[in-house]
Amino acid sequence: MTVRQILGEGFALFCAVMLGLAAGAVWLLPVVFLRRPLPWLALPAGWLLALAIRQWVHGHRWNAALLAGLATLVANAYVRVLTAATDISSMTGYSLIDAMRTAGWSMLLDLARIGSSALDVAWAVAGVVVAVLVTLRAPRRRSRTAR
Repeated sequence: MTVRQILGEGFALFCAVMLGLAAGAVWLLPVVFLRRPLPWLALPAGWLLALAIRQWVHGHRWNAALLAGLATLVANAYVRVLTAATDISSMTGYSLIDAMRTAGWSMLLDLARIGSSALDVAWAVAGVVVAVLVTLRAPRRRSRTAR
């Protein structure tokens, strides 16, 4: 492997993680608005992440499938952590950033793990499966029409 390939794969990994974090943050909006966890949103999140990664991040099918699955897992974990942080924020009266800073990542991760049920994990796995299958699916070919 050349240095260029290693840097390219590293940047693709970075982009997939950032897309997963962004999807988790967007996922938090309906969770906070409806005041209930929405684990089934892992399916549309995985679908959208798969389309984005296949289209813009990586062209190889299997690499893109792995990156899409990773991005979906990151989105699931991040929305759980952010949900725990918003719960702490609402209970203590701190702002969200202050609550996250005071609690720390280890406590937020533990609260996210404790707050997850088996059904939440099943939805997360289903979202990863959707992301991998959508990424592996061949993209539609657009036919050019004669004008």
